Amino acid sequence: MSNPWNTRPPRPPGNPPDRRRPPRTHDDGPARGAATQEARAPSAARSELRLYGLNAVHAVFARRPEAIRKVYLAESRIPALKPLLAWCVKQRVGYRVVEEGDLDRLAASTHHEGVVVDVLKVEPVPMGDWLRALPEGKPVAALWLDGVGNPHNFGAILRSAAHFGVAGILLPRDSTLAISGAAARVAEGGAEQVPLVRMGQTDNAAAQLRNAGFSLAATVVRGGDDLFAAKLPQRLVYVMGAEGEGMDARLAEACDARLSIPGTGAVESLNVAAATAVFLAQWKQRQR
Repeated sequence: MSNPWNTRPPRPPGNPPDRRRPPRTHDDGPARGAATQEARAPSAARSELRLYGLNAVHAVFARRPEAIRKVYLAESRIPALKPLLAWCVKQRVGYRVVEEGDLDRLAASTHHEGVVVDVLKVEPVPMGDWLRALPEGKPVAALWLDGVGNPHNFGAILRSAAHFGVAGILLPRDSTLAISGAAARVAEGGAEQVPLVRMGQTDNAAAQLRNAGFSLAATVVRGGDDLFAAKLPQRLVYVMGAEGEGMDARLAEACDARLSIPGTGAVESLNVAAATAVFLAQWKQRQR
């Protein structure tokens, strides 16, 4: 088949919270009893994130323990979290053993897996800084998320991105998508592995990426080139559309190629998280 990557259609039209650390609190060892949804100062609420899920907590402890502000856990999780609790004692970071119902309220979810942690948020890095930090001469894949909003899909995308070594998740300038407790739990540690990147105006961002050697591929449900037959460049940005309406039509037209995942037609399409895993797996296989 012909190589779609050499054409460059017209570009589409278009274009950190308070990082101060809140005061630390410390409990003199694990205390039993009811824990309520603790009130936090507005500045702390803006700069902190409440994570839950065992793998999500292990990941943040492994990569940026200094971001941990408070730990709540069920008694049954003490053996699995001994290194974290020892670190909390040494660093005078508060932790508390609480009941299961208290964890449900703290996480606003029953899927906390026995641990809830307050941590400092990580803000998206600017596009220019991210591009300058990329390795030279190596295959690089990134994901441009256009309208994706469901936290569970976002978490699944982060998990696939971490698994396949994606270099970054690119967010439009006005996107409100951010790591949440639900997304981090579904990501199973992937939220700590893949940086979020804040783009500027759409046309400027596309130009920056192309100048850095990337090709942009719109991922479409139908009408695109067969993913499994297409030649995939070493530096590739997959542009993934929203869960329902898909990506902006003008953005899709402005990409260097349009790719589709062939299937039986028994269902209309894969959801965005499942499709992302397929696209990334094919890119990874082609780079071997």
